Amino acid sequence: MKSLTPEQMRRRWFALGIVALAYILSFFLRFAPAGIAQDLAASFETSAASLGILAATYFYVYTLMQVPTGILVDTLGPRRILALGGLIGGAGSFLFGFAPSLELALVGRTLIGLGVSVTFIAMLKLVAVWFEESRFATMVGICMLIGNLGSVLAGAPLSALAQATGWRGVFIGVGFASLVLGALCWLIVRDAPEAGTAAPKPRFDRTVVLSGLWSVIKNRNTWPAVAVNTGMSGAFFTFAGLWAMPYLMQVHGLARSVAATHLSLWFGGFAIGCLFIGGLSDRLGRRKPVLIVASHLYGAIWLIWLSCATMPLMLSYVLFALMGLTTAGFSLTWACSKEVNPPMLSGMSTSVANMGGFLASALLQPLVGWIMDLGWKGEMVSGARFYDVETWRYGVLVVTVCAILGAASCWWIRETRCRNIWQASPGG
Repeated sequence: MKSLTPEQMRRRWFALGIVALAYILSFFLRFAPAGIAQDLAASFETSAASLGILAATYFYVYTLMQVPTGILVDTLGPRRILALGGLIGGAGSFLFGFAPSLELALVGRTLIGLGVSVTFIAMLKLVAVWFEESRFATMVGICMLIGNLGSVLAGAPLSALAQATGWRGVFIGVGFASLVLGALCWLIVRDAPEAGTAAPKPRFDRTVVLSGLWSVIKNRNTWPAVAVNTGMSGAFFTFAGLWAMPYLMQVHGLARSVAATHLSLWFGGFAIGCLFIGGLSDRLGRRKPVLIVASHLYGAIWLIWLSCATMPLMLSYVLFALMGLTTAGFSLTWACSKEVNPPMLSGMSTSVANMGGFLASALLQPLVGWIMDLGWKGEMVSGARFYDVETWRYGVLVVTVCAILGAASCWWIRETRCRNIWQASPGG
C-alpha cells in the first residue's frame, strides 16, 4: 500500500476506534443471553429449546449476512453499511427490551443480529485497506481485544446489572448506544485512504461481484479455514452464548455470580488470546503451527467439560481462562482465508471463512436445548427448568464434537507465511 500522510494515519486510528466501539456492542449483544438466560427463561416462561431458538436467531441472520456483507464492503464500502447497521441494531435492541412476548423478542433479536452482522467484516476490510498486510493478524488481534470487552461485559457485569435494574433497561440503553455509533461511523469512517475527504464512489457490478465470490468459493484453500472456524467458533458461540451459565449452575452447583465470573474469564482470556496469538503468528511468520496447538488444547479442555467432573473452584477458573486463550486460535482463520485469495476480495474471503461458526451456532444452540428437553424430568428452579448431570452431558457432547472437528481440520490449512500467496494458489 502507498505511504499515508500524517493526517491519514491519524484518521485511520480514529475511524478504527469508532468501529471497534461498535464491535464491543456487537460482542455484548452476541453473548448477552448467557448472562441473563435464567431471567429470559422466567420472563417468557419458555423451555430450553425455545430459549435456544431465541438466542440462535441472532446467529441465523448473522450467518445469512456474512457473504452479502463481504460483497457490500468490497463494492459499496464499509462506511455506508456500518451506519445502516447501527440504525437497525438500535431498533432491534429497543424492541427486545420492550418485548412483552417471546414472539416479539424473537423479532427484536433478529433485527439485532441483522444490524451487528456487518460490523466485523467491515472492520476487517478497513484493516486490510488502511494498514500494511504484514500487520493484518496483529491489528485484527487488537480489534478483537477491544471488541471482547463487550463479551466480558456480557458475563458478570451484565448478570449483576440485570439483577439490580432488570434486563430490559440494559437493552434499551444499548439501543441508544447503537444509534450514536451508527451516526459516528457515517461522519468519521472513510472507505479508503484516498486524497480528499472521501473515497471515490464505488460501483456495484453484478458480474464482477459474482465472479469474485465464485473465485473465493472454488478455491480449495479457502475451505480448511472455513472448517476450523466452524468447529472452534461454533462451539464457542453455542456454549458461551447461552448454555455456559446454566451448565455451571446446574452441573457444578455454582452460585450465579461465580458462574458469571467463569464466563467473564473465558471472554477475557479470549480477548487477550486474540492479541497474543495474532501477534505471535505475525512474528513467527507462520499460521498453521500456532493454529494447530491452540485448537488441540481447546478440544482437550472440552473433553473435561464433557465429563462433568467435579473439581476445585480455582481449577475451573484456570481452565475457563485457558479455554479463552485457546479459543482465540480461530481468529487466524480470517488471515488464512484472506491470504489464499485475491487481495481485492478480502471482504468476501474473510466473510466466507467467518460464516461457518455462526451457522454452527445457529444450528447447535437450539439443538442442545432440544436434546436437554428430551431428558428433562419436570423439575423447576426459580421459574426455569432444571436439568440433571446426565442430560447436560448429552448436550455438551454436541458442542465437544464440534470443537474437535474444528481442531482436526487445522491439518489441511495452507501455510501462507503471513503473506498473500493467491497467485500461487491452485484453483485460485
